[in-house]
Amino acid sequence: MENEHHRLVKKAIKGNKRAFEKLLQQHYEQIYRTAYLYVHNEEDALDVVQEAAYQALTSIHSLKNPEYFMTWLTRIVIRCSGQLLKRKSNVVPLSDEIVTNLPDQGNPNIDESLQLLTTIQQLKENYRTVIILFYYYDYSIKMISSFMEIPEGSVKTYLSRAKAELKKSYKNEEGKCHG
Repeated sequence: MENEHHRLVKKAIKGNKRAFEKLLQQHYEQIYRTAYLYVHNEEDALDVVQEAAYQALTSIHSLKNPEYFMTWLTRIVIRCSGQLLKRKSNVVPLSDEIVTNLPDQGNPNIDESLQLLTTIQQLKENYRTVIILFYYYDYSIKMISSFMEIPEGSVKTYLSRAKAELKKSYKNEEGKCHG
């Protein structure tokens, strides 16, 4: 499977549009979720995915190492998300409409998941990025450091501070529930 993926990436780098399309299809859900975590609504996330796909297609030839395709693509998605948020110059809050339209996967912890998602969305952008890359994508500190172009110590600091903010937020919520 891994070799097949590398072959597709190499074909895409050489200009094969079908290979590129196949790669996008394979990773669509992951890039959509990343965009959604940043822009907080379906329409904007779809716009980000579309823009990121276009930018990736026009610059795939610059990708040097096929094994870093997802890191490269995720970086484009995050950059496009940031650009969209700057254009809108405000963050769209998680609305009741979005919550009611979320697919029910029989998860008994849906309220906790929504609370976590909402709390992550409220973090500073750097904190949110390291949390997403570390916990959602299982990237190492070293990989995140390279990805964000910051020292490993900064990644660790951001992770620590983000976790502290999440913990504080949960304690505040708990206090409201039991207070």
